[in-house]
Amino acid sequence: MDIFKVSASALEAQRVRMNTIASNMANAHTTRTAAGGPYVRKDVVFSEMSVNSDFAEKLEGVKVSAVVQDNKPPLTIYDPGHPDADEKGYVSMPDINVMEEMVNMMMAVRAYEANVRAFNMSKGMYQKALELGRQ
Repeated sequence: MDIFKVSASALEAQRVRMNTIASNMANAHTTRTAAGGPYVRKDVVFSEMSVNSDFAEKLEGVKVSAVVQDNKPPLTIYDPGHPDADEKGYVSMPDINVMEEMVNMMMAVRAYEANVRAFNMSKGMYQKALELGRQ
C-alpha cells in the first residue's frame, strides 16, 4: 500500500501548485494588497519526502516545502487616471505573465493526471493480485 502514499503525496503537491498558479492568474492586475503595493507572484518549491515503507527499500514521495514570493520588481505603467497611480502617473503592477502561468497550469494538470493514472494502475494490480489469491 506504500505506492498509494507516494501517489497521494504527488497529488497533494500538484493541487497546491495549481491553487498557487490560479491565485497568480486571478491577481495579475491587483495593484493594492493588504500588505501594501501590488500583488507579488508566488511559486511552489517541491522537495522529496520519505514514505514509511514495510519493505527494506526506501520510497520517496514529494511535498511542498515552501510557497515563495517572486523577487522580480513590479512593472510600472503610465496610467495617470488609475486610483493607485503615484504623483507622476505611474502604477505599480504585478510582474505576472498570464501565458506563462497558463503553461505552468497545463504542466501541473498533466502531472496530476499522470499521478492519478499511476494510482489507478496500482489499484488495478492489487485487485488482480486479490483475484489470483481467490483462485
